[in-house]
Amino acid sequence: MVNKKKNGEIKQIAIYGKGGIGKSTTSSNISAALTKLGYKVMQVGCDPKSDSTNTLRDGRYIPTVLDTLRGKGKVTAGEIVFKGFNGVYCVEAGGPAPGVGCAGRGIITAVEQLKQLRVFEDLGIDMVIYDVLGDVVCGGFAVPIREGIARHVFTVTSSDFMAIYAANNLFAGIQKYSSSGGALLGGVIANSINAPYSRSIVNDFAKRTATRVVEYIPRSVSVTQAELQGKTVIEASPDSEQAGVYLKLAEKVANHAESRTPSPLPIEELHQWAAGWAAELLKVQTGQVGISDAI
Repeated sequence: MVNKKKNGEIKQIAIYGKGGIGKSTTSSNISAALTKLGYKVMQVGCDPKSDSTNTLRDGRYIPTVLDTLRGKGKVTAGEIVFKGFNGVYCVEAGGPAPGVGCAGRGIITAVEQLKQLRVFEDLGIDMVIYDVLGDVVCGGFAVPIREGIARHVFTVTSSDFMAIYAANNLFAGIQKYSSSGGALLGGVIANSINAPYSRSIVNDFAKRTATRVVEYIPRSVSVTQAELQGKTVIEASPDSEQAGVYLKLAEKVANHAESRTPSPLPIEELHQWAAGWAAELLKVQTGQVGISDAI
């Protein structure tokens, strides 16, 4: 069992990542794992697709905050908060009608509603996980950072350039708001890390941006098998190696106390860095050097 919240403070964590990188998979498995560690957890999906919490609820969608407000004008906690696996409380912020409005508006509205309804306090929540789309850190999607709602931010990335590009953009947003009480960076969660060079690329990026890798999550068939059932790995394969990785990550997130301001790379420098790694991997492909020499 890990230590619970101190001085009655609710620990609020934001997990960002580009679309398709595995941030919702990671967030849901962290939330499920945290309940196994004894925490009362709420996961708030902050993606217009509104599918963040599906694997916590057997693949079922739940009504979003924005859709419920559009239909009624006023909501109660029971209309937007739903229980999932092992007692995880699930909320989906939702998005605007197709082709209308700001996609980040759902986050702003959801946060406002949860505050007004005193949901965290009434449910005795220990930890809140915000699962946030991180392709573009616009006004709405930056709310957990800008307003200091989440105290710690983690980003999910792989060794692919576009995932790292999105992470670097996120770092710039954190840096921008760091001097005005915004959330700081807890670290990088390296996802789909199987090849040795993948780990080296992410490690190098973290070092150059003054952050650290919190955990390496391998690509695993356990994830695919679990999600085809509409479940997390923690629920579907609790004794698997992959579940062990998520439990270890959840414990690190729960015990994390000190975040910092990252140092994002200027765009030109980021491209030069990527080109350098591309050249090294080309040498491996053509047999000029061994993989151990490249990393």
